[in-house]
Amino acid sequence: MPGFSLPRTARITRTHKVSAALVATASCAAALALTAAPSNAATPAAHASAAVKPVGANGLPVVAKAQTNEDKKQESVSVADGLKVTAVAEQGHVAQQAANRSMERKEIAPPKEAAPKPAAPKPTAPRYANNLDGWIRQALDIMKSQGIPGSYEGLHRNIMRESSGNPNAVNDWDINARNGIPSKGLLQVIQPTFDTYHVAGTADSLTDPVANITAAANYAAHRYGSIDNVNSAY
Repeated sequence: MPGFSLPRTARITRTHKVSAALVATASCAAALALTAAPSNAATPAAHASAAVKPVGANGLPVVAKAQTNEDKKQESVSVADGLKVTAVAEQGHVAQQAANRSMERKEIAPPKEAAPKPAAPKPTAPRYANNLDGWIRQALDIMKSQGIPGSYEGLHRNIMRESSGNPNAVNDWDINARNGIPSKGLLQVIQPTFDTYHVAGTADSLTDPVANITAAANYAAHRYGSIDNVNSAY
């Protein structure tokens, strides 16, 4: 109140109370600070521990270096794999192109002409002996090709009766001889008969052994059915 003052003792007591209150407040604040300090101090330390990592001789963190090498390995593997995939793809592409070109060549190329077959070797003409046996055998082969019947036995039998196997034998005493057309050769054939029944491919000479035999066999086939059926003068 105006004009009213507390006694000095009262003022001191009040002052002490205020001071005590301030001290108490400060103590509480200090206590709170101390209480919170361990937690607050631990956090920076933990952060510091987490943030600070071992360092190698080159100044880089060891883990970071390991990770870098690993990353490089992974990167190298990835690049190698990529190159392999690319190489395989390129090989497949090249192979496909080659196959396509091959197919195009096959389609474009003209068909190959079949190689001519080698000519069949011509059969070697049989060699016949220049004697009665050889003449008969050669005559039989010609008769077979011409469809003229007759056998070795039939020819040989009639030849031996007519000329005894002499290709130059001549009959100069029978009716034919008297008429100027004597019988000649192995089977004693006259010239008109030879000219009529001459077999193509044989000699034109009446006394040629093979020509004489085949002409006589041809005549006998037309008149008697076969030279085998002739057993006397015919």
